Amino acid sequence: MASHRRDHAVRAAVEQGLITADEPVTALYDIAGIRASAAALTTAFQQVTKGSVLHAFAVKAAPLVPVLRLLDTEGVGAEVASPGELALARAAGVRPERIVLDSPAKTAAELREALALGIAINADNPQELARIDALAGAGPLRSPVGIRVNAQIGAGAIGALSTATPTSKFGVALRDDGARAWVVRAYLDRPWLTRLHTHSGSQGLTLRQMAEGVRTAYDLAEEINAAAGRRQVDALDIGGGLPVNFSTDEETPTFAEYARLLRDEIPGLFDGRYGLVTEFGRSLLAKHGTVLARVEYTKTAGARPIAVTHAGVQLATRTVYDPASWPLRIVAYDAKGLPRNGASVEQDVAGPACFAGDLLAEARQLPLLEPGDLVAVLDTGAYYFTNHYAYNSLVRPAVHGFHTGPDGVRFVTARPAQTLDEMVAESGGGSVDALL
Repeated sequence: MASHRRDHAVRAAVEQGLITADEPVTALYDIAGIRASAAALTTAFQQVTKGSVLHAFAVKAAPLVPVLRLLDTEGVGAEVASPGELALARAAGVRPERIVLDSPAKTAAELREALALGIAINADNPQELARIDALAGAGPLRSPVGIRVNAQIGAGAIGALSTATPTSKFGVALRDDGARAWVVRAYLDRPWLTRLHTHSGSQGLTLRQMAEGVRTAYDLAEEINAAAGRRQVDALDIGGGLPVNFSTDEETPTFAEYARLLRDEIPGLFDGRYGLVTEFGRSLLAKHGTVLARVEYTKTAGARPIAVTHAGVQLATRTVYDPASWPLRIVAYDAKGLPRNGASVEQDVAGPACFAGDLLAEARQLPLLEPGDLVAVLDTGAYYFTNHYAYNSLVRPAVHGFHTGPDGVRFVTARPAQTLDEMVAESGGGSVDALL
């Protein structure tokens, strides 16, 4: 089980010196868990569709080259939304035909590069489509190109992550006056538009809401193809956004549940007439990442115990600023990396940043923590330690993948810890007199 692998990894991290008084925070990836999630995704869609499927991992969820390389070897490509993310995907060896470019603000240079490489493009708006017209010229396109539409199905539980609201910044708002007719005409005028894209949201959205957004795109593709008198749209990019269970070790909902729901709700999408593209991110990696941090001090305030650790807003930015939407589980270990026992006590687990809200957990029931103990912050494999926030100039921690086997735990470094010299250099240390 994943929890057993984690326990072994925590103890081994202490024994092998990955976390010490001098290196008081590190991040761990369960490689077997990542492989299992990738296999579950590919199998889930293989079982329901007769058409081809490209699974493109949302790079923003974990912008680390070794992670992208691992997923690529497991048959998962890359969805990129910036020049930086594209550079990471290419450094990982992801082939252009397995990359999808999204973004509401693509520059002409980004589009030109994608078209030259044959990378798929989802155009966000009419102005971008006109830019592609100019870049494409009269010749055939190497890149599959489509339009992103906003199905406007409404918000989920987390408004900031809901991309299909009536006023979302993403895509062509399909229910606005004249928008649907414009999209159909855009395809009829451009035979090279062969894909259609939608993505309705992320954490906080129900599976049925996600399916409603996909159905809207499918119905539009059918309308376009009927108007064209041929199968012009031959692939639908249905986005990602499968929510993650942050309450237990159970991985729910599953990719198989979502794929079956889509098949039952939209059977025509899976009869072989359409290829599929997915863009899952958090759901592939979240459960397989753990932040491990040392307790530096303990104190009380207002009679409540507080454990001050080295993991806070720099690694768990979403949780610190929006704890109601992003609560994280905390597991306590002793200084040897063994699960800490004892009666649970209500206490705060605080980070190192200099503001009062830098809390990983507030009034959480845990065995009473002591200096030198370790806290494991679970389910942080996506959008947490890989997306560093440099508050107080806190350096980026090392990221280690781990394998467990009969011979114990073996670690590999996916990203070394940032040094103080590197942090200073990034902060203009080489231009100290530039403003004088």
